[in-house]
Amino acid sequence: MDERDAPTDSPDNPVKPAATAVEARSGALAPIVNRATSELTRLCAQTRVAGLHLVATPIGNLGDITLRALAMLATADVIYAEDTRHSGRLLSHFAIKAKLRPYHEHNAERERPAILATLEKGESVALISDAGTPLISDPGYKLVRECLAAGHTVDSIPGPSAPLAALVASGLPTDTFFFSGFLPTKSRARKARVEELASIPATLILFEAPSRVSDTLRDLADGLGDRQAAIARELTKLNEEFARGRLSELITDFQNRDRIKGEIAIVVSPPLPTELSDADLETRLVEALSEMSLRDAAKAIADDLGVPRKRVYELGLTLRRTMGDAK
Repeated sequence: MDERDAPTDSPDNPVKPAATAVEARSGALAPIVNRATSELTRLCAQTRVAGLHLVATPIGNLGDITLRALAMLATADVIYAEDTRHSGRLLSHFAIKAKLRPYHEHNAERERPAILATLEKGESVALISDAGTPLISDPGYKLVRECLAAGHTVDSIPGPSAPLAALVASGLPTDTFFFSGFLPTKSRARKARVEELASIPATLILFEAPSRVSDTLRDLADGLGDRQAAIARELTKLNEEFARGRLSELITDFQNRDRIKGEIAIVVSPPLPTELSDADLETRLVEALSEMSLRDAAKAIADDLGVPRKRVYELGLTLRRTMGDAK
């Protein structure tokens, strides 16, 4: 446009600056903010109910906290947290001033009677973990059991959960799943646990420490076969990552990394719907053993068919003895 054709700012022809995208979005969000504020006010007026309330908190992104969680934490007579310093930052972020006490595996036996005494007075107690839903790989089960036995109200304020967040974005079946928490840290015990999990007809969800993830992936591949899997790292946080593929592919990926950081969830697909018979595997073994060692044959067949390597190897040992006797 020629400068002379530009509109002039005059009483007859006022020039209104165009609203920025931020201003336009802010205007559109205002009704939502008002409704959320109104709902939070309503919840705060009715959530101070006597009993034990299990409150889910964000696993990373503070924006994931629910309005019910905020209302319960704001109105509870006392909040028990796994780590008061960690949870104190969460409460401070939302300007919640509450009586905060620790409840963790080292003081649980001592604190449970105090919590029960608080409930006997008709007060409300909120229990939170460092992140996510309480009791999921965190202390609290015995407290819930004792509260119920004493006739107190126990309810949950649902919200973020790392196992579910990992599962639904994994790309693996979600209709049936089995959460096994952390595997044993020692190799022999870990392999034994993986062997127990091998026959479960469900998608498996596990937690693991960054320092052990490569070893665990190898044990999973050996014990479960080369199944499809996904690794969720730093869920909901700035450096969130999903790595998907066969266990063998994930092993290669993670063993080549210099340093692995953050909290990790591993999701593994269920076993094949049709279980292969020993006879099927033996047929494959006879063919493979004519070209390679038993160890290599077991690995190749297990990876190809998605069955536990140990099963194939043990069948191979039996088959080799039988073939030797036949000679």
